Amino acid sequence: MGQPLSMDLRSRLLGAVDAGMSCRSAADRFGVAPSTAIRWQAQRRATGNFAPKPQGGDTRSRWVEEYREMILALWEARKDITLDELRAELSGIGLVVANSTLHRFFVRHGITRKKRPATRSSRTGPTS
Repeated sequence: MGQPLSMDLRSRLLGAVDAGMSCRSAADRFGVAPSTAIRWQAQRRATGNFAPKPQGGDTRSRWVEEYREMILALWEARKDITLDELRAELSGIGLVVANSTLHRFFVRHGITRKKRPATRSSRTGPTS
């Protein structure tokens, strides 16, 4: 994902629009897409601010936190449950999620789901 364009460029472009230039001609002058200039102008009209909006972040897993106790209760009941089995259990009670969503949930809460205990490395080296 790219970085947002600078506030300096935004303010110069909108200053040119305020001086009487159209959004399309100002966009051409400053080397941005016309739709970008139009969006910045509309954002400034609507909110009074033309700063870039926040980028990135996990925006879809937030709602899973509402079901935290339910997910953790199922996991506590069967600690050897796989993500597919947990997903099937949750869909049986009306919560439809993806494996990746459950994986991110467990990572966020610091829960490791490793099945085997850690063992030391073989001293003989690779066998292939």
